[in-house]
Amino acid sequence: MRASLFIAMNKVELEISDIAPSGSTSGAYALVLSESEGVRKLPIVIGGHEAQAIAIELEKMTPSRPLTHDLFKSFAHAFAIEVEEIIIYNLIEGIFFAKIIAVLDGNRTEIDSRTSDAVAIAVRFNCPIYCYDFILDAAGVSAEDVENELEFEDEQQEEMVQDVPSSNDPTKLDNLSKSELEDSLNEALEQEDYEKASLIRDELNKRG
Repeated sequence: MRASLFIAMNKVELEISDIAPSGSTSGAYALVLSESEGVRKLPIVIGGHEAQAIAIELEKMTPSRPLTHDLFKSFAHAFAIEVEEIIIYNLIEGIFFAKIIAVLDGNRTEIDSRTSDAVAIAVRFNCPIYCYDFILDAAGVSAEDVENELEFEDEQQEEMVQDVPSSNDPTKLDNLSKSELEDSLNEALEQEDYEKASLIRDELNKRG
């Protein structure tokens, strides 16, 4: 009976539109998923490590050693397992429930997962992210609401960049040459300081 209920529901495709520090929970991040064909957004609070795991893949960084989700991908590819899609299928007391849909030799299997892990897997397999429409009806918000909730993001990132005391400090990102930034990026990745690496990558992207 439950399976037939899920089949009757409409699936909505989502895209990652933002990952930003969450003001409601210290050390947490807001993963914002947007309708591919619509205006609603689905903000989901996730942990810092999970946010980094998603951001690292989105920004095409290469960690010095494989992260857990990279290991999952390598393991799956070694045994010819493909991830077809992930779907956020339920919302209970503020907690989102997700499944990874995997295929092996034509056999389709649903694997229960935390939503943050499922999204981290999705970006590595370049597969679609879905949710049921009733979840967007219950927890979806407008773009304006999300912007108001995350308006502190730019200020917080600026404070992180401006940790150095002096504007002419040679260690400040905007005072470094492109080659120095690239060296600093590689060093940050080797030290697994992905937060610093993300800031350096942002500065490199600004310069084109």
